[in-house]
Amino acid sequence: MALIPAVPVVAATTARLTVLPPIVRFRSTSLRRSSVLASLSSPPEAVDWVEATSSFFEQDTRPIMLFDGVCNLCNGGVKFVRDNDRQRRIRFEALQSEAGKNLLRRSGRAPDDISSVVLVEQNRSYIKSEAVLKIMEYIDLPFPQLAFFLHFVPLFVRDFVYENIADNRYAVFGRSESCEI
Repeated sequence: MALIPAVPVVAATTARLTVLPPIVRFRSTSLRRSSVLASLSSPPEAVDWVEATSSFFEQDTRPIMLFDGVCNLCNGGVKFVRDNDRQRRIRFEALQSEAGKNLLRRSGRAPDDISSVVLVEQNRSYIKSEAVLKIMEYIDLPFPQLAFFLHFVPLFVRDFVYENIADNRYAVFGRSESCEI
């Protein structure tokens, strides 16, 4: 029996192209090519999430820190930032709230993605260790200086450490039934 892989076909069109998984056929004697099934569908209504969430920054241009509202570590982090942000340069929103979900979409993330703290500025968003360092730049001394030195650690190392902490945050720090902030 010979395994004959399918070769995807790409068509240029203004409609949305939906490609289904290739069909692989087993043939013992004949070498026929299998095909990729594709169907054209009308594009879904595209939402410009930057425009849709621009009202968050019309009256108040301070960045918004998105955090996991049921994570004890995250709630502790928010309390820490509040205590060390005497000039109130950062606003807060739980990832699970409607506003948080919309700001996640604005940041190019899935609305149900609670895997990372996100800092949303008017023109840019930061995730994982970059968000933590950017938050440190906004709060009081000595954290901006510490953030400056931590930028010399390669991003893949910082994100590796961040992801390991984030993946184990419920097991180590626990979770609450609702957002405490």
